[in-house]
Amino acid sequence: MNTQKFVNTEELISQLNHALVPNDAVSAIAAISASETTEVRAISALIQAFGHHHPSVGKAAVEALVKLAPASVDPLIIAFRSSADQGVQAYIIQALALIGDSRAFDLLAEVVGTEVANHCQGNVRRIAARGLGKIGSSTDEPEIIHRAIEKLTWALLSPEDWGLRYAAAVSLQEIATPAAYAALQAALNQETDKVVRSRVTTATAKNLPD
Repeated sequence: MNTQKFVNTEELISQLNHALVPNDAVSAIAAISASETTEVRAISALIQAFGHHHPSVGKAAVEALVKLAPASVDPLIIAFRSSADQGVQAYIIQALALIGDSRAFDLLAEVVGTEVANHCQGNVRRIAARGLGKIGSSTDEPEIIHRAIEKLTWALLSPEDWGLRYAAAVSLQEIATPAAYAALQAALNQETDKVVRSRVTTATAKNLPD
């Protein structure tokens, strides 16, 4: 039975690698996801699919890698470090943010603090900030929670990017500790963007103590 599963996985990887049109690639990705394989070769093939020109393929690969977590976390982190393609890196951050595994904390925090050179990088920072919120709200490690709040507080109070401040506010609300609430309250004293201020106001209201 194990041999048959191995053969099927290899066939699926081959179908993905040799797909001629996006629909074929998406179908192969769906089949790999459904197989629930944790083989490194299958995960690597899914990560390589991030380089496909059609966005539907990248989206499907993200969904598959999220489903295959936690086995996909370390390969995703390694792939980010070894890739110079901003498009591929964006898909990797999206997957890691959706997974919310604390192993990705350092990478996501690093991306949040990256200076923005273009619109794509700005979007990636916002996604990374939401990933920190997921990690901070789901982990039971006090140090990780503290570091997540610290980074998100910086993201809420410092950057010029209103979208990042907005994402940080949502994430701090998600973490919902007294320290996160204090950061949101502090933001009310200085936030000038109407959209962000409205979101921070909503977050503080929902975090009011009973």
